[in-house]
Amino acid sequence: MLQLSTRKISSFFYSQYFSDGLRITLGVLIPVLLFNGFNQLADGVSFALGALCVSVVDSPGPAIQKRNSMIVCCLLILLVSLLTGFIQHNPFFLGIEIVLLAFFFSMFAVYGNRASSIGTCALLIMIFMIEKRMQPQEVVTSSLLIFAGGIWYTIFSLTFFRIRPYRAAQQALGECISEVAKYLRLKADFYAEKTNIDEDYKNLVSQQINVSQHQDAVRELLFKTRAIVKESTHTSRMLILTFVDLVDLFDQITYTHYDYENLRKSFLETGVLEEISKLIHKMAEEMEQIGFAVQSNKKHKRTNIHNSELEQLKSHIDQIGAEDQQKSTLFLKKILVNIRNINQQLVDMASYTNEVPKTAEKASNLEFSRFVTHQDYAPRLFFENLTFKSASFKHALRVAIVCGIGFTLAKTVATGHHSYWILLTIIVILKPGFSLTKQRNFQRLIGTLAGGLIGVLILLFIPDKTIQFFIMLFLMLFTYSFLRLNYVVSVIFMTPYVLIVFGFLGVDLIHTVEERVLDTVIGSALAFSSIFILFPSWESDQLHGNLIKVLISNQAYLKTITERLCGAPFNAVEYKLARKDVYVESGNLSATFERMISEPKSKQKHIKDLHKFVVLNHMLSSAIAAIAANLPDKNSNNLQVSLKMARHAQIILRETVKKLGPLTETDAKIFSSETEANPVENSSDNEQADGSFLEDQLRFILKICVDIGKVTDVILS
Repeated sequence: MLQLSTRKISSFFYSQYFSDGLRITLGVLIPVLLFNGFNQLADGVSFALGALCVSVVDSPGPAIQKRNSMIVCCLLILLVSLLTGFIQHNPFFLGIEIVLLAFFFSMFAVYGNRASSIGTCALLIMIFMIEKRMQPQEVVTSSLLIFAGGIWYTIFSLTFFRIRPYRAAQQALGECISEVAKYLRLKADFYAEKTNIDEDYKNLVSQQINVSQHQDAVRELLFKTRAIVKESTHTSRMLILTFVDLVDLFDQITYTHYDYENLRKSFLETGVLEEISKLIHKMAEEMEQIGFAVQSNKKHKRTNIHNSELEQLKSHIDQIGAEDQQKSTLFLKKILVNIRNINQQLVDMASYTNEVPKTAEKASNLEFSRFVTHQDYAPRLFFENLTFKSASFKHALRVAIVCGIGFTLAKTVATGHHSYWILLTIIVILKPGFSLTKQRNFQRLIGTLAGGLIGVLILLFIPDKTIQFFIMLFLMLFTYSFLRLNYVVSVIFMTPYVLIVFGFLGVDLIHTVEERVLDTVIGSALAFSSIFILFPSWESDQLHGNLIKVLISNQAYLKTITERLCGAPFNAVEYKLARKDVYVESGNLSATFERMISEPKSKQKHIKDLHKFVVLNHMLSSAIAAIAANLPDKNSNNLQVSLKMARHAQIILRETVKKLGPLTETDAKIFSSETEANPVENSSDNEQADGSFLEDQLRFILKICVDIGKVTDVILS
């Protein structure tokens, strides 16, 4: 337990979160110290302000994307700071600017998360410039200093990646391995005696979201970074091969789906399920060690090969079969084979950290560019979304109106020196959906109150400025380190850090704390109430789109199996693409469902049926993966029956998709590209099965598809 806790702490300090925090802290602090050394602290603050704003865009991703986004950000903050600086003395024009720019930059969300962060950065510099009282002749100088600060941070950040080009990918991959290890632990719980299967499914679906997000992040870093894909260095080959094996390993883990209720009824008293659970937990532990080795760029020496445990498990299964010959141990043997495969892949992944991979045959035929999404930045996207049918448009309009109200209150009610905190709170808290806004609102309030108390205690009981400075460094570092990892912790560190900075500037402590808390409460109240009143957007409104996408992706996944049953050669790229789409869309559906749970009860439509749909979808993709891993190499007499069931399952999915329509243009293209199959009669209940694994699994898939169709009818009722 102590070793596990120590490794978790070490993992944090090796993580991309801590690296980001350290980079941002140095990028913001160094200019201030240098300018202060020349008695130009005010200019240093302006310079650091530009660096701080551009750091918002410095999120994980390929270096070329980071470079382009930060350059665009620098140009935008220059323009916005000039505009705001020249009109800041006119409240009327300033109010118009706030409303228009809040709408315009919030619409950047149509171009994805990175573009959205650029819009947020531009809004932040506008807010900071509002209360920065300057004469017209000072505006240009201050704006150029802010621009220079942004350029400085861009160069500073990119230098890190130039020096260590693989570091970000290693960190992301190591964290992804750890998330898959957590997923494996949850799968082990299905075999344990005391766990609740429904609760296990809930936890598994929730973890699937994390795995999907981390896999997407690694794909972006690996497959969009030319140096990693094209170079043949040890590190580049290790990263590619480890990730390819990791995705295959996740596939192995995913398709270990069985009827756990029946497994427990049949084999619980034998103790074999508990033995399986403990062995899988040991493998998950080793997987976490491999993830830490990759993340920390160290070698991993295997401490347990698990061969003895595997042989012991095999003997136990054989003994069960020998003692009760009427009890089939087929599924136990399948579980054993799967665990052996997982163990072998762990052996391979561990070996990559110790020696140079000789070849990259597993990855040489993959078309990497097809596995990553390519964002369209065409202006038409912006204009096509200027409609109330677009969630981005409604969000941008909501942000603009609330910012206008917040600015009015700042000028009439909360007339303190830092009333721009109201606008800052609105921008940070107000998100497109209710659940995200609710979560961020709670985190901001709790973090501000707790952090404010900590800040007051520090300033009252530690008057020494030198000690305060080092405390500020600590708080600053962890503010930015937890910004993406845990927002409430970040705010707890941020608030005393801000108060110490104001203390250095000679601002009254008590008044500053009161003002920050009041402005935060006002901003939070405005942001949270607006999500109910102004063009509310509920997850149930977006749900049909998620259901359609996940069914289409599963249909395409099943199609790869049907084609192989028809005798078509195995196409690894198409199979892996179909598998990736299933995982991504399943993760999106699960995330939508989780957000829906946090919405008001009146907006939670068919919540139990949707949960059933999510679980059935997970079971379907798991069963398809199991079929893919166990397809016979040669034709057999039973393949015709299997082919009929596979086609029938496809037809059911197609009919279910049609019920959920209409489809988007993109979904319609994918849907229409699917080969039509003639309906076949469903296998009757009296039809004799040959007991083969392939046929049993296809019957199981067919049953799941029928159940999905039924639960969809209930959702649509």
